[in-house]
Amino acid sequence: MLSVFRIHRNIRFLKRYRQILAVLIKYGFGHIVDQLNLTGYLELGKKILSLGSPRREIIYLTPPERLRLAMEELGTTFIKLGQILSTRPDLVPQDFTEEFRKLQDHVPAVPFESIKSQLEEEIGAAINEAFLNFDPHPIAAASIAQVYRGCLKSGEEVAVKIRRPHIQERVETDLEILLGIAQLIRHHFPHWEIYDPVGIVRNFRRTIRREMDFSKEAYTIDRFAENFSGDETVYVPKVFWDFTGETVLTMEFIQGIKVSSHAELQARGYDLKTIAKNGANAILKQVLVHGIFHGDPHPGNIFILPGNTVCLLDYGMIGRLDEHLKQHLADLLNAVTKREVERLVATLRDAGELPDETNLRELRKDLNEFVDDYYGRALKDLHTGKLLLDFAAILNRHRINFPSDLMLLAKALVTVEGIGRQLDPEFNMVEMLSPLIAKLIRERLSPGSLSRELGELAQSYGGMFKRLPWDIKELISRLNQDKFRIDLRHQGFEKLITDLDKASNRISFSLLIAALVVGSSLIMQTEKGPLLFGFPALGLAGYSIAALLGLWLAVAILRSGRL
Repeated sequence: MLSVFRIHRNIRFLKRYRQILAVLIKYGFGHIVDQLNLTGYLELGKKILSLGSPRREIIYLTPPERLRLAMEELGTTFIKLGQILSTRPDLVPQDFTEEFRKLQDHVPAVPFESIKSQLEEEIGAAINEAFLNFDPHPIAAASIAQVYRGCLKSGEEVAVKIRRPHIQERVETDLEILLGIAQLIRHHFPHWEIYDPVGIVRNFRRTIRREMDFSKEAYTIDRFAENFSGDETVYVPKVFWDFTGETVLTMEFIQGIKVSSHAELQARGYDLKTIAKNGANAILKQVLVHGIFHGDPHPGNIFILPGNTVCLLDYGMIGRLDEHLKQHLADLLNAVTKREVERLVATLRDAGELPDETNLRELRKDLNEFVDDYYGRALKDLHTGKLLLDFAAILNRHRINFPSDLMLLAKALVTVEGIGRQLDPEFNMVEMLSPLIAKLIRERLSPGSLSRELGELAQSYGGMFKRLPWDIKELISRLNQDKFRIDLRHQGFEKLITDLDKASNRISFSLLIAALVVGSSLIMQTEKGPLLFGFPALGLAGYSIAALLGLWLAVAILRSGRL
């Protein structure tokens, strides 16, 4: 095993590891477990029996369906990972991303008694001291938290989000295991290095840890409230900090109408076209003005308040766009509308990681087809989110990584556009986006922006030239002291070493079995020693051991798929 696995293996860790591997094998991924050399974590009986063919009903499912079911069975961490990967069509094939969008995060609620002590410990008071009334029946239950309704002593109605007990320990164990598996994938499948499996797990670890820390979500809510202060088209719920901490988030209870309840909205006199416009403006301002946006604006998280005001809930998943990413987005959309393929390639060079082995001729051909598909279309026929997803499909085909926040944005825009067109069939996101994109480009070409970029460039090169004499001096010093060293890393040999190890073990087993058979046959000829059924007992024992070892070897060869 690699050094990454030289960690403190307590009982909980090993039990969870075996559970994860058993579920993967159950859903037909035993060959991957075997290729990653993880069978050592399985119990002896499961090594022999479990790595065979999956159940009949699972065989007929597609690999994406099987992986989605495995993630759901493995729980919180893997469900969240699948949801994150569903936003990364640049990393995951389309059939997998579509299947991962079906992942369900609704689980049975834990009894209130098991969560009550955690609430009281976080707020520092008994429930009857902090709340005028508190309903012990949750209004929502997910894998990380449960939401309750209550009323503070001040008379304010609140929604109380409480983290499930012991969920953090389980998630941290899963993250440790996922990181180890990612390390193995990087070593056993070097052609996956472009997708940076270790980097994906580390980014996911940062995301899910943030989602489990409700104090960070509360700070995010306050930041959104500050960004939209004075904007009457958007409302952000109030956070009650005296009753909020790492495991509890207490916020204003929103009594609005879900954006998907069109009939009720119309019955109460709301204007659906205005709602669509206000919602789109809210998202576009977040993206192109504030640089921080809601990453999961699905209908269940959007409520409509009087005055056609849009209220977003659940700020656990957010995306960020710095000035460079904003400009990359502007360049991408501008290049498509102006049919400039070379600008698209330049954007990829700047924003992504264009591998050395990329076939630029094929890439330009695909980008030309992509631009032709969208060039000349009427604005009402353009879908910004779908455009970004189609662009991501090209990146996936050419194994080009792209900023994760842009992929999250694409998913958010697809969702918002879908909601907008349901509210208003004439809704057009591109029409609303175009002025903001033009403004971004003008700002970049303004004298102030250009002078600022030149100043940053001069400062960067100035720092490099300032350090250059010291770097040269250190290099010469290392050469003089024979301390100069070049580290070389080989890739792809681990699989060869593992296969040679297996082959040598099988040869050793075969020789041992042959020796037992020959030795037992000689003993049978002597007819000496204790007899069993008229035959030498020692010979029969040798035959029995040889048969068991032969069966074990045959099962190992059959489950490897290599006869």
